[in-house]
Amino acid sequence: MAQDRGRFPRSVFDHGEDPDPRFSLANERTFLAWIRTGLAFVAAGLAVEALQLPVTDWLRVTISLLLVLAGLAATAQAWLSWVRTERAMRRLAPLPSSGLKLPIALLLGLVALAVVVGLLL
Repeated sequence: MAQDRGRFPRSVFDHGEDPDPRFSLANERTFLAWIRTGLAFVAAGLAVEALQLPVTDWLRVTISLLLVLAGLAATAQAWLSWVRTERAMRRLAPLPSSGLKLPIALLLGLVALAVVVGLLL
């Protein structure tokens, strides 16, 4: 077992052995990509509200909230995926799949449908 007492989170680094650094760095880049995606969703939600799309008020607020929720989900996806992947690599276990990708995609599909319907009405 690796001696990583000063590394956070201990639930990851207190188990197994350090993987090839290239894999850990790739995992970190994926984490940062999800963080950027979450930030883009939050910014889009704020922009929808600030730009006053020509839709009803309740629909505009709903679209904004859905986008902000997608940003929150993407941020959760970033952390959970990083932890699970890093832990799996340290244990030489198969890499896990991520459970939030489909809900985020469905949420964005719902946003797109709401925008289209709102603009057509």
